[in-house]
Amino acid sequence: MTRWRWLFALLCGLHIASAQAATHRDDAGRQIELSAPPRRVITLAPNLTEFVFAVGAGSSLVGTVDTSLYPEAAKAVPRIGDHSRLDVERVLSLNPDLVLAWHHGNNGREIAQLEAAGVKFFYLEPRRLEDVPRALERIGTLFGREAQGRAKADALRSRLEVLRRRHANAAPVEVFYQAWPQPLMTLNGEHLVSDMMALCGARNVFADLPQLVPRLSVESVLAADPAVLLAPDLERQDGDTFRRDPSLPAFAQWLRFGSLTAVQRRWLYALPAATFTGQSPRVAEGAAALCGALDEVRRERAAAR
Repeated sequence: MTRWRWLFALLCGLHIASAQAATHRDDAGRQIELSAPPRRVITLAPNLTEFVFAVGAGSSLVGTVDTSLYPEAAKAVPRIGDHSRLDVERVLSLNPDLVLAWHHGNNGREIAQLEAAGVKFFYLEPRRLEDVPRALERIGTLFGREAQGRAKADALRSRLEVLRRRHANAAPVEVFYQAWPQPLMTLNGEHLVSDMMALCGARNVFADLPQLVPRLSVESVLAADPAVLLAPDLERQDGDTFRRDPSLPAFAQWLRFGSLTAVQRRWLYALPAATFTGQSPRVAEGAAALCGALDEVRRERAAAR
């Protein structure tokens, strides 16, 4: 009788373990199976670190990249490299249950080495605004924190909806986003930044280019003649407000082109880099900064008529 009870308990335990196993599909289209929420996790991008902390799973992080600076607790997580180079041996020594990677953003060669060594990866890359709250829900599920992920996602959707309704009938504004000055680079319509522009009633003048991060010539910008020129504010990474300062180094190459509408009207705005282009749970802050800048442009444009 004791033997049968032991066998019954063993079978029940196996059934429970099987029930807890879950299959998750990532943004690379791959499926991974986890028998339990991961307890030793490495993130390979700062926005992924934010997602983990946002759902209350920050204590599971055993490694991250140098640029993971938010929230404050992220600064204490051990470093394993940056976006250009990972310390493969360091990653392996940390024995992670799971590595969260930025699809299209991390070094393929080093990731291939880690995967060959048996490290399990989950790829994430929000490309649309609605992908960000969905990512919160997915990360919540991944870490067994569905309620936290859902609550954060709902709050983010509410903030974005307020901005969407407020700008539903806003006058359109032509915008150029300078992702990098040398070489001159922007983001096309497939990037989340273009969705943020649309939310605020703006149009990305280079949305139709085929590359996600296209290189441009100065002549192409002059031909597009955007009303507004945007750039990341590298001095102020966080927040939900813009900075209008034509003297910033990011705008230096444009000031000599007096025929450019953005230069004529001084509609040159720097937006907090981490919240505007970071594809993170703080995306509503970046959207609020953008909408605020464009609202100022609309007021000045209306006053000049």
